[in-house]
Amino acid sequence: MRYAPDPTRHTHAVAHSQTRTRERRQRLAIEAARLIAEGGIRDYHLAKRKAAHRLGIHDDASLPRNREIEDALRDYQRLFHGDAHARRLSERREAAARALAFFAPFDPRLVGAVLEGTADAHSAVCLHLYADDAERVRMFLAEHAIPAELSCRHVRLDRERSIEAPVWLFSAEDLPFDLTVLPRHALRQAPLDRIDDQPMRRASLAALEELLAASAG
Repeated sequence: MRYAPDPTRHTHAVAHSQTRTRERRQRLAIEAARLIAEGGIRDYHLAKRKAAHRLGIHDDASLPRNREIEDALRDYQRLFHGDAHARRLSERREAAARALAFFAPFDPRLVGAVLEGTADAHSAVCLHLYADDAERVRMFLAEHAIPAELSCRHVRLDRERSIEAPVWLFSAEDLPFDLTVLPRHALRQAPLDRIDDQPMRRASLAALEELLAASAG
């Protein structure tokens, strides 16, 4: 006599497997967040691989997405660094507001960890400046006697286009600043975020002032 397979048993097995995968992803996201917060790792991919090695989890299905790690990092900083993290973030956002006003001729936008709320003691205040002639930014810095180091960064404007953008690095108010210079047409649409390949979140001075006011309230 043949017995028909029990579909309920199969459904329970699949549900159990999915639950285990979710739990592993959560554990990996939390461990990767800890490595970023305490170990100074900046590369999310490296953090999740190190976390997987430490926890002995080696199936790719359990690897969390970068946004999951970022969410876990935000929770970790709030839980373990509390007031110190809030003060650090507020300090950087206030400095960012002054920088946005200072670089107003270049329609600046705040991006990165300071805006996202995951900035740590080593995080730079990252701005995007917009100018078709990047030399204008160098001249502006020179006119205001701001010593800055020139670098470059690969920026994906969208899924088909990318550029090597000039980057100016300097310190002010005892904080590191990172200025990426993009062509003016890029102001219409934010470039893709390395974290999740979606358009980057960015904030104008007005938007940042609203965020600061909301945080203060």
